[in-house]
Parts: sequence; structure tokens; C-alpha cells
Amino acid sequence: MPSFTAQVPNLHVIGPVVEVQVAVGSVLEGVLTSNGEPIPTPITASAMIDTGATGTVIRQEMPGQLGLNPVGTAMINTPSSEGVECYEYLVRLFFQNNVVIETLAIGAPLQGQHIQCLIGRDVLAHGVLIYVGYTNTFTLSF
Repeated sequence: MPSFTAQVPNLHVIGPVVEVQVAVGSVLEGVLTSNGEPIPTPITASAMIDTGATGTVIRQEMPGQLGLNPVGTAMINTPSSEGVECYEYLVRLFFQNNVVIETLAIGAPLQGQHIQCLIGRDVLAHGVLIYVGYTNTFTLSF
């Protein structure tokens, strides 16, 4: 089972943050490849593992940078509003140690955040998260 452990200074303040690559989904990549079109370069993003998020969220400008079209919509609640309609996009997330997860990501504003992505329970459902606060470490295994 591939896994990685990270140590983050002040884990309780910063949160469990990992670097991920956000890329087009495998279906779109296959279509682009068969049409001889270039595959967009994955976007490097700081992602917070968020057990409070039902789904994965990416900054709303990322889909445009990747040339993605929405595949659906989702209603989300934020700390300051509820019932916000957002588009969903099929993406692949590349983690450390060659871990790749394909999921529907919600494009939403993440202004004022030190992250560009939230890793939600849709991704965590495939793995194990161990959070060790007193050592400022966390481990994610898939």
C-alpha cells in the first residue's frame, strides 16, 4: 500500500497540506491523445486534507487552465454561505509515491486561503489518514 508521511510545522495551525498535481481525467486524456491534440500540463497545487469536506475542491480558475468542461453541478455550503451552485470536473490527482486518484472535483472560490485544493472524503474513502498532532505529522496511505 503506497503511503507518505509529512511533517508540517504547527500542524494544528497550517493543517495537513500536501503538494498534488491536478490533471485532466483519463477519459479526456484519451480523447486528446487519439485526436493528436496536446495534453494540458498538470497544475501543481497545495492541497489540504479536509475530513470535513464531502468532496474534493479545486480553485475555480483551474478547470479553465486545464481546458476542462463541467460534467455536472454540486451545491456546496461554506462557512459564510449555503446552497452555492458550483461546477464539477473530472480530474486526476497525482500524490507522492505514484498515487493517482481520479475523482469529480468541485470548482469553487478559495480566496484568502494558503491552498489551491481541498482533498475531501471522496478521495479519503480510498485510503487511511493518520494524524499525529503531538509530532506535527500525518500519514496518508492508499
